[in-house]
Parts: sequence; C-alpha cells; structure tokens
Amino acid sequence: MAKAPTQVIGKRMAIVAWLAGMFVLTRLFGDWETKQHSPNKDPSSTVTQEEIIVQLLQNRQGHYRVEGKINGRNADLMIDTGATDVVIPKALANDFQLPSEGQSIGLTANGYVDLERTTIKALSIGQITLYNVRASINPGMAKDQPILLGMSALSQLELKQRQGVLTIVQHN
Repeated sequence: MAKAPTQVIGKRMAIVAWLAGMFVLTRLFGDWETKQHSPNKDPSSTVTQEEIIVQLLQNRQGHYRVEGKINGRNADLMIDTGATDVVIPKALANDFQLPSEGQSIGLTANGYVDLERTTIKALSIGQITLYNVRASINPGMAKDQPILLGMSALSQLELKQRQGVLTIVQHN
C-alpha cells in the first residue's frame, strides 16, 4: 500500500525541521561554550581625561582571558601575574612580527626553559595600549596556548580584582 503524497511531504518536513532545530541548538550551545571559555572577546573601554578602564570577566576556569592585539594583530591573552614577561609561543612570533633579540633562560613551574628575548611595539586591550613591552618567545609553548600577559606589561597598569571581575586601569 503506497503512502499518500501528503504523508511523504509531512515526514520530509518533519526531518528538515528536526535538522534545522539541531543546527540552531548546536550554534547556540557553541556560542555559549565559547563565552564560558573566553568571555572577553571584545572588551569595552571607558575613557576619561585621566584614565582608560577595561573590565574583564573571569572565565569558568577562574582565569582572565581577553582578545587583545599585538602589533595590530588579534591575540588571545591570559592575565598571568606570575609571569615576569609577556610570553609568546614561538610558533606565533612571526605572525606578530617579533624578531629574536637574543637568548635567555626562564624559570617556569616546570623548571628552566630556553627563551628568546623580544620587544612588542604595541600591545592593546580594548583602548589601553602599551608600547615597547619586553617579551619572551617560548619554543616549548603550543601554538594554541594563550599568550601570557605577564608583569612586563601589567606593571604599567593598575589592577583591581573583585567578585570575578578584573578592572584594568591605564592612567594618562
């Protein structure tokens, strides 16, 4: 016994609706997951005559990650007050036009590591911009690891942390 044309069309429409619903849910969940991992993709800035203020939300791992810029290119940054310098994976150094300025040795949680010294011409978070920032290129870091925003940059700023919000202030 053959099915009526309306039954076939109805079944096909139900399948299309189910697939469209799954697509929408996947997109919504993916966006939610990204915001949980890195909630500071486009940080807003408050600018006055005296200062520039950027507020960052803590991610669910308890870190402060932010989409910033190094030498005009997008950079995934993670605040790390335990890092002496800004630390960049070697695989990203060319992307940011960071030349090696000589060798050095750094002490990490995993022991000593060979590093290359470099200088970042411009590092930005929102409308905060720092110039000529000392940095290290680490060959032991994976390309997909965030760049560690260490004290060579952070010491030029005022930091206040409260209830999952980090306020960064650059005084003019």
